[in-house]
Amino acid sequence: MRSLTAAAGKKKAAKTSTIQLPIICDADTLRSLISKKAVRVVDVRKANDYKQEHIPTAISLPLARVLENDAPEKIVSILEELGVSDKTPVVVYDDTFGALAARVAWTFQFVGHTNTALLEMTFKQWKELGLETEESARTFPKAKHSLEVNKSIYADASYVEAAKSQPGKLLVDSRERLNFLTEHIPGAKNIPYTMVGSNGSILRKAEELKRFIENRGIADTTEIITYCGSVGTLSGLTYYALRLAGFQNVKLYPKSFKEWKALGKPREEFKDATYWDLSAE
Repeated sequence: MRSLTAAAGKKKAAKTSTIQLPIICDADTLRSLISKKAVRVVDVRKANDYKQEHIPTAISLPLARVLENDAPEKIVSILEELGVSDKTPVVVYDDTFGALAARVAWTFQFVGHTNTALLEMTFKQWKELGLETEESARTFPKAKHSLEVNKSIYADASYVEAAKSQPGKLLVDSRERLNFLTEHIPGAKNIPYTMVGSNGSILRKAEELKRFIENRGIADTTEIITYCGSVGTLSGLTYYALRLAGFQNVKLYPKSFKEWKALGKPREEFKDATYWDLSAE
């Protein structure tokens, strides 16, 4: 009898175990988790857009609120307010080709919430598929969340300055080609954010991304630091594209080129750039 009871207990535990999300969460998986009340869905669009319509059970967290005070302790406080405990699966979405969602998802992972994923599509695409939406605003009981900063995915200006001349490390500029050619951090390679997405999904398939990046002479053993123009949204999307492609050592420089310029750091430009230089291929 004791063994049967133990077996039943294990079976029950297995049923209630938390699912570990992949980097990208597909719509079917999210719908299943929503029906089981086993996920926290985070909508990072503007508050007014959320109020009009959103994915069922989603809670509103506009990107601006994350950026106004992104100290780790503040982000953990926000997670607790959203009812997110350490093991709660979190899926983030936006309506801006995944860039805003990527910045918020990265921020959650930076403070230790590893079980965070990007929804594979935007809210517009979700609606176009005829999937369920709701209008009522959601709130959840406050949860307890620990703080465990993951420094391995973060880079500041001093780290970037040291890394740009170190072998085995590479800076990736996620801005559009013309912006990159105008000026960029010395030694950076350009992978425009427009090149990592596909129709119907915020990111290409993993194998496509891997081939695309390897074709640019980037080995999967390289440590990569992504940056963009200002707050790390476009480079956040590239960060997840690299992770999806199998690159393990990827960091985000969230303050990006805006801070770099403000600090008076060295810049590089192609003064003799031609029309053909606008191609990232």
